[in-house]
Amino acid sequence: MTKEVCSYIGLWLLFTLLLSNYVVDLEASHHVYNRLTQSSNTKSPSVNQPYRTGFHFQPPKNWMNDPNGPMIYKGIYHLFYQWNPKGAVWGNIVWAHSTSTDLINWNPHPPAIFPSEPFDINGCWSGSATILPDGKPVILYTGIDPKNQQVQNIAEPKDLSDPYLVEWKKSPLNPLMAPDAVNGINASSFRDPTTAWLGHDKKWRVIIGSKIHRRGLAITYTSKDFLKWEKSPEPLHYDDGSGMWECPDFFPVTRFGSKGVETSSFGEPNEVLKHVLKISLDDTKHDYYTIGTYDRVGDKFVPDKGFKMDGTAPRYDYGKYYASKTFYDSAKNRRVLWGWTNESSSVEDDVEKGWSGIQTIPRKIWLDRSGKQLIQWPVREVERLRMKQVNLRNKVLNSRSRLEVYGVTAAQADVEVLFRVRDLEKADVIEPSWTDPQLICSKMNMSVKSGLGPFGLMVLASKNLEEYTSVYFRIFKAHQNSNKYVVVMCSDQSRSSLEEDNDKTTYGAFVDINPRQPLSLRALIDHSVVESFGGRGRACITSRVYPKLAIGKKSHLFAFNYGSQSVDVLSLSAWSMKSAQIS
Repeated sequence: MTKEVCSYIGLWLLFTLLLSNYVVDLEASHHVYNRLTQSSNTKSPSVNQPYRTGFHFQPPKNWMNDPNGPMIYKGIYHLFYQWNPKGAVWGNIVWAHSTSTDLINWNPHPPAIFPSEPFDINGCWSGSATILPDGKPVILYTGIDPKNQQVQNIAEPKDLSDPYLVEWKKSPLNPLMAPDAVNGINASSFRDPTTAWLGHDKKWRVIIGSKIHRRGLAITYTSKDFLKWEKSPEPLHYDDGSGMWECPDFFPVTRFGSKGVETSSFGEPNEVLKHVLKISLDDTKHDYYTIGTYDRVGDKFVPDKGFKMDGTAPRYDYGKYYASKTFYDSAKNRRVLWGWTNESSSVEDDVEKGWSGIQTIPRKIWLDRSGKQLIQWPVREVERLRMKQVNLRNKVLNSRSRLEVYGVTAAQADVEVLFRVRDLEKADVIEPSWTDPQLICSKMNMSVKSGLGPFGLMVLASKNLEEYTSVYFRIFKAHQNSNKYVVVMCSDQSRSSLEEDNDKTTYGAFVDINPRQPLSLRALIDHSVVESFGGRGRACITSRVYPKLAIGKKSHLFAFNYGSQSVDVLSLSAWSMKSAQIS
């Protein structure tokens, strides 16, 4: 045996001895993981898969929910997500892991974090990644301990030279934050740590979602070294009556412009920053946000006038969209938003098809010039999947008319349309009690004609319109003899499928736009999901649909106007979309 080999073995034994906790624990955890994945309950997806998406992120099989710890490291994008390796329903949760160079095409890796230690033996739940000042990424996540208490843990890469960060190790100091008799934290409602940020005092801050009775709150912890954390006397923010705050997110946005801001940033000279606090309300299963000011001295978030962090706050998406998470993309100087969309089919159907849950297309997110809302738009990389393009220009949609768009794969397409409305004075007056756009859309579905609307798109439609999903606008006068108008965007799934067991909820959102300007609508259509963006991203609605007839090549696409007044289609561009490479 050579001297060099002996030296190598000696160093390896010394390294093993120093890190024996990690080695022994990881070996044991892999045994746990192997037993987990080799369960006989795991079912392979059925051969007939008309509802699997072509360019949305989803694993090959089984249940998926929250996006976790998205980040970019050494030029590689990372997405972790809650995954059940045993089947198509929630349970046995691990952190699955995939990487990408463009946010669209993804390569899988072994799960990064999985139950192995007392502090996470009953589950590795949601969390976030933080890039430390030296460039090292770390993950804070919620573990479920043997008492089913929710505690916060840290994991870090084993090899920082690996841009794919395939292997992760857990600290022997875990749990770093835990409920006890002194802090009085609700042990069953203490989860989902955010990306951490640095204050002027060089201390890290992180918030964790919680509740006390009906009070929802974001608990703040501080640390000098990212390992020893101290609970702050007061939460960052709270609201009485809103219930559990899941998956909080807290980040700065520049007051003017669309560029992203790093989470710990204090802003450039002469740059005005605002902050966004987003929560996922467990009671409603929707994501809400408020815009406000971060008091760095008192560690308090103060919402701007007109904002309240409860179910009346604006939403990222007014359809099926939950547990979202942003990250700062340093390569493109933007903030990117991920969100989970669950199924609208029955659990039995999910088990039969062998999978459940997708992620929406990542969205760039920034503050509107008004300072009153966020704008969202699909990342530009998705446009690389565009293939054959169809263009229509200067078409008129008369009352009760529709126009079929030929030449695209209607089941997998990207559509952008620009409408111009004539005769705004012909708009109906909105009822004073109509303050909920979803109720407006439910009461006035696509079959109900009004002065201006409905007009929009019919997607995933069968040839004879036995099935279709409609995404459309209606315009109302705010008051009689008023020159102010209310624009409502609807996504109507009531005719989406002949299958009666699906959830066919109709969704709606107000669009803060002047209808004297052209109205834009974009739809990303992908077999069983429709992501719709109204007013250049001022309102977003995601829906899940499962047609029986309008499948694959039997799917059709229409522009339509069922209102009393004519509407101009200034332009309509539609692209067939290639499938992304998602292993």
